[in-house]
Amino acid sequence: MTHRIAILGGGTGGTVLANDLAERLAPEIDAGDVEVALINDDPDHVYKPVWLYVAFGQREPADGRRPLAELVDDRVDLVIDRVTEIDTDDKALALRDAGGPLAYDHLVVATGSTLAADEVSGLAEGSHDYYSESGALALRDELLSMTEGHLVLSVVGTPHMCPAAPLEFVFMADDWLRERGLREDIDITYTYPINRVHGNPHIAEWAEPIMSDRDIGVETFFNADSVDPDAKTLTSMEGTEIDYDLLAAIPPHRGVDVVEAAGLGDRGWVDVDKHTLAAERAEDVYALGDAATTGVPKAGSVAHYQAGVVAQRLASEVRDRPATATYDGKTLCFIETGTDAASFVEFDYENPPSPAPPSEKLHWSKLAYNESYWLTARGLL
Repeated sequence: MTHRIAILGGGTGGTVLANDLAERLAPEIDAGDVEVALINDDPDHVYKPVWLYVAFGQREPADGRRPLAELVDDRVDLVIDRVTEIDTDDKALALRDAGGPLAYDHLVVATGSTLAADEVSGLAEGSHDYYSESGALALRDELLSMTEGHLVLSVVGTPHMCPAAPLEFVFMADDWLRERGLREDIDITYTYPINRVHGNPHIAEWAEPIMSDRDIGVETFFNADSVDPDAKTLTSMEGTEIDYDLLAAIPPHRGVDVVEAAGLGDRGWVDVDKHTLAAERAEDVYALGDAATTGVPKAGSVAHYQAGVVAQRLASEVRDRPATATYDGKTLCFIETGTDAASFVEFDYENPPSPAPPSEKLHWSKLAYNESYWLTARGLL
């Protein structure tokens, strides 16, 4: 009897997992005892960190895309289709285009995050984001045409993808505008929903002096409630109003509707055990990356490390052995502190982050990783 593993989502977590399983379970796959299917609704794999650089004209959208077929091991069945229903009782996925349901014995949800700007009045019409290709391109055009005024970066929704990216944006914008001789004519303000500039207190403590030294204005405990695109004002639930000439916003994030409809968790996220990554509301279901509610950042490194844990657990279960691999919360991240310097953090459930002093070496290390990422997705790094 063939054991069927279905992976829903072809982002970092899903792609790394599929390639890991193809290697780890190669004998069983070759013998026809195991099948691994990766289902994604887009034929391309998208490396989203590139969008930040697109906004400053340092990368092109094509730099963040590769065909999934070029990244995924031939032993994996690549299904380009949209899942319209997850039936965890009958262990089947309904597909939009396929003729019948796709059955599974184990399901891994790696559906990532989606942007939900429509949850805040006027946000979609009055702001730009760099968490999508179209948003980054539009923001690039606005930045290039801006010669004076007020640039506001507002973190509207949390949690969100890449928690360091809002800090990176204002640090890079500061440098970028100085290089163009425009910084004295353009004010920069950063807003955050709680009473510090980042959700992690250790990163906030590190970032606040940098922002002060660079004359980046800060509005904390600012929960954006509405945007008036005509008046160009951003208003918080606390009653604070900020005028802007260009608003770059981190919109609210959510998971995908099909996950919520399946009863796996709220807002499209999957409730999981933070160590085993097993779903709490269904049998034989795992979740990883942004889709999993582990409490760690929604970052690519998290999805990468979690994929290795899930691969080990699935291989053990397929071979009727105890699944002992666990995730310890490991996260690592480069943080751009300008156009030619970066910091680096590494932490887990037990050990808090301690950002490294910014350096040009770390900046080039981040750029080097961006280039080598495609080897990671293929399972070669």
